[in-house]
Amino acid sequence: MDNDYPIDVDEIVRVLGTAEVIVFRFVIVPDRLLVDPRTGDDEGPMVRLVKPARSAEERFRSLRQLRPRLRAPERITVIHWPKFIDRLESSGVWAAIDRRMEQAGSSQTTTADVRGELRRLERQQIQKAIRGDGFQTTWERKVAGE
Repeated sequence: MDNDYPIDVDEIVRVLGTAEVIVFRFVIVPDRLLVDPRTGDDEGPMVRLVKPARSAEERFRSLRQLRPRLRAPERITVIHWPKFIDRLESSGVWAAIDRRMEQAGSSQTTTADVRGELRRLERQQIQKAIRGDGFQTTWERKVAGE
């Protein structure tokens, strides 16, 4: 799965440094990584996993529900991540997330917790694929004696 699909890490890091709100979409993990460095009087930055939205409007509504004391962002930047979760770290993208959240006043403990949960969800999905739980193969396994 960690294919040769090209990604522009420098551009992703640039976007992470400037975008108002960022959502990462993954290949096999259905949840999205929401990176929201915005802050308010009683509201700190937030990084967390969220369920997929069916539309941009739904994502804006869900963000307003999560962060009712903050004004709605002008835009939400969505980044498709076609690689394994560990590649976020080895590519330097996760360090850029950490930097942006630290600048906004968040601790690395929060981002580390979310990263650990993403890894767990990815392992869980890979195990389900191996077992065929919720996945279909393109071939059938022949059982001895058939």
